[in-house]
Amino acid sequence: MSGTPAIRATLPADTRAIDALYASAFPTEDLRPLVRALSETGVPSLVALHAGDVAGHAVFTPCTVGEGTAPAALLGPLAVAPGLQRQGIGSALIRAGLARLRAQAVPLVLVLGDPAYYGRFGFTMEQGVLPPYDLPAAWRTAWQSRRLAEDGPRLHGLLAVPEPWRRPELWSG
Repeated sequence: MSGTPAIRATLPADTRAIDALYASAFPTEDLRPLVRALSETGVPSLVALHAGDVAGHAVFTPCTVGEGTAPAALLGPLAVAPGLQRQGIGSALIRAGLARLRAQAVPLVLVLGDPAYYGRFGFTMEQGVLPPYDLPAAWRTAWQSRRLAEDGPRLHGLLAVPEPWRRPELWSG
């Protein structure tokens, strides 16, 4: 693939393509119910287009930290069509999402994912904001954050997530 993929907000017409994308990108893990539930509750997401088709998708869930007053966002799920991986689609989705969150004055983005991958975007292990459920010990380094407002306050406390994320199995493997 050459150039940067076109990134836009997800539309209702993208639902079938997004379902197919997650089924192919994660054949042993069904993330489709979570993605659908997030979409149905109005959680913002982005799609990447390749040759006019949905080639990638990323969700950026609005959350709060602590007593519910400090805004934050949770990145994920993120999927790229298997035949188009390692071509910059996931990176373009993450960068576009971070730029949108920064423009909305969201100071912190969290993710539960591969440190080697997300570290490329400035994510580091998070210790002040706790995930909504205890993580397995092997996943501790996968709980990461990226500050978007360097001069903002350091956030501490429990991450409050919307209903679709309140399933312990999403946090325990």
